[in-house]
Amino acid sequence: MDQETTIRNLSLLLSPTPRGARLARLLAVEQLRSWDVPSDPAEQIVAELAANAATHGRVPGRDFRLTLYVVGGTLRIEVTDPRGDLLPHATRPAPDATTGRGLLVVAALAGRWGVTPGPHPRKTVWAEVEVPG
Repeated sequence: MDQETTIRNLSLLLSPTPRGARLARLLAVEQLRSWDVPSDPAEQIVAELAANAATHGRVPGRDFRLTLYVVGGTLRIEVTDPRGDLLPHATRPAPDATTGRGLLVVAALAGRWGVTPGPHPRKTVWAEVEVPG
């Protein structure tokens, strides 16, 4: 199998807490290192998406899922949470706001990003970055 057809992937369930969001970032960095994929900017994207899932996508007793996969020269980061009724969108917060910039950061760092609804009651927020061959 050559590099164009090799698919590397990781999928983890994590608690929707600040600790779960930090763990998502740390485990993603370790996995990327094992694949010889640079962690920049993926580390920051995972941190933002996991923090959003733990904060805005939280449902008591329901975990969120972090999925990473590399196909060819693209790393896809997906974070799935149980709040499909609450679809995120990037907005510009007030200049003095201390939160609300996560998706703006993701949009600036990723080549592409978006939201995929379902299956009910979930949604997946995803981002893609090019990785060196």
